[in-house]
Amino acid sequence: MNRLFGAKSTAPKPTLSSAISNTDTHIDSLDVKLAKLNAELSTYQTRMAKMRDGPGKTALKQKALKILQRRKMYESQRDQLQQQSWNMEQASMMTDNLKNTMTTVDAMKSTNKALKQQYGKIDIDKIERMQDEMQDLIEAGNDIQEAMGRSYDVPEDVDEAELDAELEALGEEAQLETGQGLGQGVGESLGYLHDEVPQFVDEPPEQGKVKEAAG
Repeated sequence: MNRLFGAKSTAPKPTLSSAISNTDTHIDSLDVKLAKLNAELSTYQTRMAKMRDGPGKTALKQKALKILQRRKMYESQRDQLQQQSWNMEQASMMTDNLKNTMTTVDAMKSTNKALKQQYGKIDIDKIERMQDEMQDLIEAGNDIQEAMGRSYDVPEDVDEAELDAELEALGEEAQLETGQGLGQGVGESLGYLHDEVPQFVDEPPEQGKVKEAAG
């Protein structure tokens, strides 16, 4: 049955990489053949240069011409294969670039979808209301701090001139108290002269001298 209708091939499909590899291998094979032909041509040219014209040189020349024809054929095939390999390499690079581009596009799509889902959960109006509430709370806190920092004893509208006059009066009172304190101190310091004579004094002082000292 398989011979009549054919069987489905199970061989792996060729890729650009494998095709480029096979072509490069064929090019390398042609380079080896060309190197061998060039060596034969060089030998024939050396021999012909030493020979005189005649049937032997003519026969050697015919062999050299056939080798030259084969070399041109191999060179033509090599040039074609090199062009094919270059074209396949360009196609492979374009394919790789396209794959990279598609991968980048897929990643951007996934990121865009995720961002839409995340930002779709955010309500801008709620954020603005929250910012307004925060501002109101901050202002209320400032008002509370200002109120708590007020002084209850000293009125805010006190006249500076009255304060200066009161400060000057306090200074005069302090001076008067200081003067009175000095007078009392002198009287107290001299009062000991009217007391009894200490025991360590051998003779009592005269009354007139005590009065003069006290006066």
